[in-house]
Amino acid sequence: MDFQEIAKEVLELEAKELLKVDTTKIDFQGIVETILNSSGKLIVMGVGKSGLIGQKIAATLASTGTPSFFIHPTEAMHGDLGMIEKKDIILAISYSGESDELIAILPHLKRLSHKIITMSKNPHSSLSKEGDFFIPINIAKEACPINTAPTSSTTLTLALGDALAACLMKARNFTTHNFASFHPGGSLGKKLFVKIKDLMQKENLPIISPEIPLKDAIIKMSEARLGSAILAQNNQLYGVLSDGDLRRAMMAKDFSLESPVKSYATLNPKFCDNENMLAQQALEFIEQNKIQLLIITDSTKNIKGVVHLHTLISAGIRNS
Repeated sequence: MDFQEIAKEVLELEAKELLKVDTTKIDFQGIVETILNSSGKLIVMGVGKSGLIGQKIAATLASTGTPSFFIHPTEAMHGDLGMIEKKDIILAISYSGESDELIAILPHLKRLSHKIITMSKNPHSSLSKEGDFFIPINIAKEACPINTAPTSSTTLTLALGDALAACLMKARNFTTHNFASFHPGGSLGKKLFVKIKDLMQKENLPIISPEIPLKDAIIKMSEARLGSAILAQNNQLYGVLSDGDLRRAMMAKDFSLESPVKSYATLNPKFCDNENMLAQQALEFIEQNKIQLLIITDSTKNIKGVVHLHTLISAGIRNS
């Protein structure tokens, strides 16, 4: 049995069902305007597989600027209706449009909610006849081998939910900065939200005078455990002595531990004078310039702190 061929057929069939959707037959304009004009939340409801898809749709909407959450119809009948307000909008999902749990709660939803959006295969189903807007889930065939398990239908339902979320994002001018405020944790939030000042080390910096002997500079480097020492005059950045500088110095014929450290240091080191730079951008800067330690200064080169490559990586900052 060729399972690769079966998998390919499933993907092709589901893709074909998605591409068949005629968006001109769906009143996205009216749905989006209704949601935007409401001061309430978008409540998503569904049972079984439709409920699972509904949970994901609600999560996507909530994370992209549209206050939304999922309520199971059975739980709603036993108290959770108290979570619904008159200004809220309902998105009710049932492929058949005849889900007993949803049908039973419809009268109460119409009494409590502002508008009802329905998603089903039949515009004349018991569910959809009670809605103010209808989003069709029309498929020719489920992708499972026996044409029974919800596959193409759930994929289409999810995709239509994504389409609605995208329309609302566009209407709200939802930006990456908005997204960051809703996702402060995880790789996406860290990429869009965490700044240098949130991670930089400000205390116990290995700051030394350019005139001290190299041997004393090495002791300072070892104590700080940053792999570098920072040369400064009146707290203004003068240079940096890295492990690489030290190795190169030891190859020089006139190498001496008694020589002033400035003789072996890099006197025009890379630095950043903007502590509000995103940590992601700092990582890119460090990698592009092949350095380990980024020195942070103010606009007059007064040293404010440092960010080490390992600090960024440990904090979960990664390149795309």
